[in-house]
Amino acid sequence: MPKLLSSKQIVNIIERKGFVFISQNGSHMKFRKYGSKNLTVIVPANKKEIPIGTLHSIIRQSSISKEDFFG
Repeated sequence: MPKLLSSKQIVNIIERKGFVFISQNGSHMKFRKYGSKNLTVIVPANKKEIPIGTLHSIIRQSSISKEDFFG
């Protein structure tokens, strides 16, 4: 099982994968990747630890494999 990541770490990972910040509504940040598919990822803001289920949902939304996400 992977270690729990913070919001800041997740944002750094998805930005390296080509996602850009679009907007923030309350405690949720929206990132989008333009290309063959318009992928949108919602990340909770300012959390020290993201629950594992939420992390899996972010990975699924981003269409990034777990190996690429953590590697």
